[in-house]
Amino acid sequence: MNTAERDLRLEMLNSLLTTPHRKLEEVAEIHKLMVELDPLFYGHLAVWYQRHGDVRDHKEVFLGNLLTSGLEVHRDAGFVMVQEFAPYQVARIVDFMKQQLGKMPRSARTAVRRYLQQREKNAQFFDRAALRNRKAMKHLYASLHIKPSDRADAVLFKNNPPPDSLAFALKQLAKGTSPTEQAELIIEHKIPYTVAVGALKQITPTVLVALISAMSPQETINNLNSLQERGAMANPQVKALIDAKLKEAQTDNRVSAYKARVAADAANLDAATTAQLEQITNEQVKSKGKIAKPTAVLVDKSGSMDQALEVGKRIAALISGISEADLFVYAFDTLPYLVQANGKELSDWERAFAHLHAGGGTSIGSAVEVLRRKKQVVDQIIIVTDEGENNQPYFADAYQTYSREMGIMPNVIIVKVGYAYDWLETQLKAKQIPLDTFTFSGDYYSLTNLVPLLSRPSRLELLMEIMETPLPGRDDK
Repeated sequence: MNTAERDLRLEMLNSLLTTPHRKLEEVAEIHKLMVELDPLFYGHLAVWYQRHGDVRDHKEVFLGNLLTSGLEVHRDAGFVMVQEFAPYQVARIVDFMKQQLGKMPRSARTAVRRYLQQREKNAQFFDRAALRNRKAMKHLYASLHIKPSDRADAVLFKNNPPPDSLAFALKQLAKGTSPTEQAELIIEHKIPYTVAVGALKQITPTVLVALISAMSPQETINNLNSLQERGAMANPQVKALIDAKLKEAQTDNRVSAYKARVAADAANLDAATTAQLEQITNEQVKSKGKIAKPTAVLVDKSGSMDQALEVGKRIAALISGISEADLFVYAFDTLPYLVQANGKELSDWERAFAHLHAGGGTSIGSAVEVLRRKKQVVDQIIIVTDEGENNQPYFADAYQTYSREMGIMPNVIIVKVGYAYDWLETQLKAKQIPLDTFTFSGDYYSLTNLVPLLSRPSRLELLMEIMETPLPGRDDK
């Protein structure tokens, strides 16, 4: 299929479901195609994703493309948006522009210089950025030949920080011998956990309390594994502080649902803490939108579809937590199997799916037939499958019968798993059935990116919302 025949907007939205894990080149190609072939849409999508998206890698690629765009309105938007990024991200964006895009326009260089100067204007702002992102800050100054201020030079390059700086306080922390003195320094200067642990020879419960007190909810989540290794979970006072931070994380708009799920899976935590992390994910996902239309989730359990069952249960949990309308979940091989959970948490859906095992032939249409027979009316049907189908009733035929009898044309969303191909979508396109496809690439955490797509009444409305998102403009011209 040549480029002209492809729906690049749909492919762009599809690509946002992937999480490249800092391998920006893995998503660079689809970004490159979109910015070349539909630059108007790309600019609005970049700003929309900055506000609604979760994956930092995509945000960085968007910004790199805006800053190097041939359109002045893109460059201006990137000039403004760069201020929202952490220094380590700006360093990655600069490297992406140089290494992947092969260019570093003067306006982009000016944007980074302004970025650094904004931080230099405020000593506390600069000190915190330099303490957390020392290597990245040095890289930005050096690689772009930007002259640092006297304070920046002393802190980053001369290793001679002034007495009122955070870097100086860190040196005092490293020299300290009393846990009480160390705790006071950490609290007074809010020295970040990852920086402090590198400077301390020993971490006592007193120091742990100080470190956690100085943490943001997101920092607590990010460092749970490290805290666990240092015995924090075994100390009741320290554990109570961690629990309080996790409680805050449920409503903190700076917390990533994605990060909470990563922490829950990565650390060997107790059941109560894992449940708290699941609750953070649930609450953060809810903040991204509500699903106001009745939905069916159809999960392929035919031969070799173990991954579809795993993805299906996670999508069911995701949707059930934010749905304000009916949700019907069926697994299928050549027969449909109703799946009901006694609750809306992932653990509830784990139990609901526990008795299902992959095997047998495939009739996706059988699940639609049961919707028709039970007169279960839905506005969207999510199918988790590799698109294979070898038994009647076939989905396309069953859909048309359902649509005719119910007087509704549900939008179909295919979440492609495993070694998926395009047999089903070809059948649906031939019958002009409304269809979106998303390729699941193996990262369960990226499924939260489905929420903005499922919570809009239609793909057209989502695209219109994106196009109506204004690009920020520079006010310094």
